Amino acid sequence: MAKNSMYLYGKNSVFERLKADPASIRQVFIQDNFKAPDIITLIKSLKIPVKHVNDNELLKIKRADRLQGIVAEIKKYEYINFDYLLNKGLEEKLSFIFLDSLNDPHNLGSIMRIAACFSGFALVIPEHSSCEINETVIHVASGGESFVPVAKVTNLSNALQKAKKAGYWAVGTVVEDGENINKVSLPFPICLVLGTEGRGIRYGIQKHLDMKITLPMAGAELSFNVAMACAIFSHEIAKQRGE
Repeated sequence: MAKNSMYLYGKNSVFERLKADPASIRQVFIQDNFKAPDIITLIKSLKIPVKHVNDNELLKIKRADRLQGIVAEIKKYEYINFDYLLNKGLEEKLSFIFLDSLNDPHNLGSIMRIAACFSGFALVIPEHSSCEINETVIHVASGGESFVPVAKVTNLSNALQKAKKAGYWAVGTVVEDGENINKVSLPFPICLVLGTEGRGIRYGIQKHLDMKITLPMAGAELSFNVAMACAIFSHEIAKQRGE
């Protein structure tokens, strides 16, 4: 595999990429017994190079669970410049999701998929102490990566301050002592800041927040993981945006 390539696998992930961004697909590897006529028809119509392989050969190309008989070699994920994204956000009224030190690729992939489903969101992640967008993230995103721009910044705190200067409000999620998400009127345009489980949002970022919000839970003394929390808060943001 070329250095500027990565592998996408699984029927749904490959199918969504074929529909959303076929130009990013260099070639597709299909297992001999692969049966998905709609995917095969689409690949042929797009004239994307195909190589038929057996199951062992497919595993040599990409070793992962549930390949589902198909692997696509795609262009390496390209992040968007933050300054460009900030201007784009203001023009298109995007809401930003800032992810502070998220290290689980499954959570990051889920968040990308959630953001794509609600629409009108962009992600900002730090360059250090954070998961990058790798093959696992894209697999979990299941096509969401084609609809959600992501900026990777050197300093998340500085990026948040720059967004505020541009007119955005910084709203952070906290486990307790924040305003009730079910009752609060959110400010727009908004930067939603999500921290890691356990540690939450770092102090260096917390001090720049304009508002803290909490999701009250009357049940067991447990907590949502960051992806589940993101879905709930994103739903509320989309609702209050009038969508």
